[in-house]
Order: sequence, then C-alpha cells, then structure tokens
Amino acid sequence: MPKEFFTVGALLYKDYDLLDVNGSLRMLGSLKANFNIITITQTGEHVTSFTPQIANYINYNFENCPDFDILFIPGGVGTRDELENSVFLDFIKQRVPKVKYVLTVCTGSGLLAKTGLLDGKKATTNKLVWNWMTSFGPNVEWVRKARWVVDGKFYTSSGVSAGMDMVLGFISDIYGKEEADKVALEAEYQWHDDPHWDPFADKLPGTVDLSTIPS
Repeated sequence: MPKEFFTVGALLYKDYDLLDVNGSLRMLGSLKANFNIITITQTGEHVTSFTPQIANYINYNFENCPDFDILFIPGGVGTRDELENSVFLDFIKQRVPKVKYVLTVCTGSGLLAKTGLLDGKKATTNKLVWNWMTSFGPNVEWVRKARWVVDGKFYTSSGVSAGMDMVLGFISDIYGKEEADKVALEAEYQWHDDPHWDPFADKLPGTVDLSTIPS
C-alpha cells in the first residue's frame, strides 16, 4: 500500500449526525498509518450531536487548528444554523483551496455548495431533503441518483450511511480496492462499492425541510 499520509480535519457543529461522523471516520481511522484525524469546531468547545447524550472530543478551534490535507464536512440537522453562519462558511472558503481533498456526507454538501465552491461541479446530497439542500447550490450539477459523486478533489455523498461507502471509495481510489475491501471486511460492513447504486433516490420524497425538524 502507498505510504501517502493525510491529516483529516473533521468540521463539527451542534446537532451534527453521529453516523455521518463516526461511521465515516471509523473507516479512515482503520488505516492508522495513513490517516491522522483531528476534530474542529468554531470555538473549540465541545458540541453535542443530534443525539445529545453523545458527542465527539474536539481538538481545535478555527483560530488554532493546524493545516490539514482533507476537509471532512458531515451533515445533520444543525446544518440549518450553519448555513446562516458566515464565520463557519468563511472557514470552509479559506480551507478548501489549501487541502488536497474535500469529503462531505449528507447535508454537508449543502454547506459546501453555499460557499460557491461547488459551482460547476457534480455533487449529490441527502435524498430526504433534496429540494431544500440543492437550493443552496443553483450552479451545482446535482446528481440525484448516486450513492456518492467524485468531481476532482470533491467527494460528496448521499444521506448518513452513504458516507461510509464514499470513504471506502476514497480509500479505494488512493490505496487500491483491495485495501478498501479489507477495511470493510474488518468492520463487518457490507460496502456498496458502486457509486451509482442508490435505491433511496426513488423512495425518499426530497421535500423535507430541516427547519421543520425540532432540535
């Protein structure tokens, strides 16, 4: 396996989705010799997930976090607040040009789209809130029927568990499919390795607005 090493900066916020973060980062974290993962919030304070009894440890704030190679943006109900948070969006704008890759899960792609950095790129997002999310990126080439989409250094995935499939796809692209299969097997996870596999695009209405979901 290649020895290329990456530091992953995981950008968290209040009411992020646990599976978006922990499921996806669990896959990257399996390759400890290749990935270092740091967690970042705006103030450096711990934030609760949408499952408020559970949260992740936070390493840095926007001011003191070091450079990293991969920006990881999860989704979650808290997306609705961060879409109106200029400090949060400016951090994304500042960091994206500096990193080698950007990985988003679920509504995390809506946050990226709101910055304009996805304009002209292909991307996907959560199918349950499709209409609402895609409205924040009118110049993005949204792909509804996709588990995940790759366009240059941007990897965007559909809802929640799709993040794990996308990350395994990323591992496959960088280190080879054999390595991705090994990570999935050791996690006892059934990896859907076809990015075009997406039965949920036809089953979920795409009309839910996160503002209607209570915190």
